[in-house]
Amino acid sequence: MNSKAYNLFLKDFRSELRTRYAINALAMFIIVAISVILFSIGNEKINENLTAGLFWVVIFFTAMSGLSRAFVSEEERGTTLTLQLIASPSTVFSGKLIFNVILVFAMNVIIALLYGALFEDFIIKNFLLFLATFVLGNIGLAVSSTIIAAIIAKAGAKGTLYPVLSFPILLPLILTCVQLTLFSFDGTSFEKSRFELAIVVSYDVIMITVSYLLFDFIWKE
Repeated sequence: MNSKAYNLFLKDFRSELRTRYAINALAMFIIVAISVILFSIGNEKINENLTAGLFWVVIFFTAMSGLSRAFVSEEERGTTLTLQLIASPSTVFSGKLIFNVILVFAMNVIIALLYGALFEDFIIKNFLLFLATFVLGNIGLAVSSTIIAAIIAKAGAKGTLYPVLSFPILLPLILTCVQLTLFSFDGTSFEKSRFELAIVVSYDVIMITVSYLLFDFIWKE
């Protein structure tokens, strides 16, 4: 990571600390989503399949509520042209990606802790598999969200377009992560989970490669 990418990350981090737009949006959605799920199920016991599915559904929609502003904020402040003049496209993308990765990990750690405390069936028997799924899933989510945010930054209907584009792109990742989370609940070994893990790793590699290849064109258009 070069110094310009790090400085861009610091700029976004300090700006978020001042405005708290993404932090507030993410925190409110997490609280509301988990509260609604708890009130909906009441005293009913839900199985592991539903627990794993709801876990990643909350993660997906929480990301939709707070990660779309990575480049929208630059358009609103009128700083896009300045960034284009002082930094290369790869540097800009790296800075934005670092910020989103940290935000996604912080958000999802809180969700995982809340799920562990509030849901009886959120019992992880293979913690290393769950950790690998969690890390790889978060990286894929952050990369995909960052490039989609760049695509919709100059569109008129930003709020509507972001989830529309995100759903088909993130669906393979979310479905695979749900399956791997179920495996971690069941205590399935890495050997038996290697196919699903290979899918998530391939997804991350492809998204990172495609994002850096396409961002130069997206950023200058």
